[in-house]
Amino acid sequence: MELRYPVRIEHPVAWGEMDAFGHVNNTNYLRWFESARIAYFEAVAISVGTRDDRPWVPILARATVDFRKPVSFPDTISVEAAVERLGTTSFTMRYRAVSQRLGLAAEGEGVVVLLDREGQKTPVPAALREAIERLQLAPAPGGV
Repeated sequence: MELRYPVRIEHPVAWGEMDAFGHVNNTNYLRWFESARIAYFEAVAISVGTRDDRPWVPILARATVDFRKPVSFPDTISVEAAVERLGTTSFTMRYRAVSQRLGLAAEGEGVVVLLDREGQKTPVPAALREAIERLQLAPAPGGV
């Protein structure tokens, strides 16, 4: 079964994101994926501004990017996020960066681990697990 990407953000490529080689510098893809991850967190009601009264905090434990096509200015990128796997104390996210001009430009993965207030791994709460499962089953943005 193909993975569904229920969260999508649009990002206009900025001139300053390019490097001396005339394409978007690789570090920007991680920023784009981070923005999609935060949008996903907001969609499942993970507060990102403060720790509030939650006994846990999500941290990015691992990130990878597979570059497919070099993006340059001007362009707009659709960055999509999904949760591919839910573990006991972590979940694996998948990302896609799709250029309006070029198509699929990059794919990535991030492993998010939940830590308690003492910095130890803690189980994914049932309410968060259910929110992720609901979002993954929701219709994709734009009816895709």
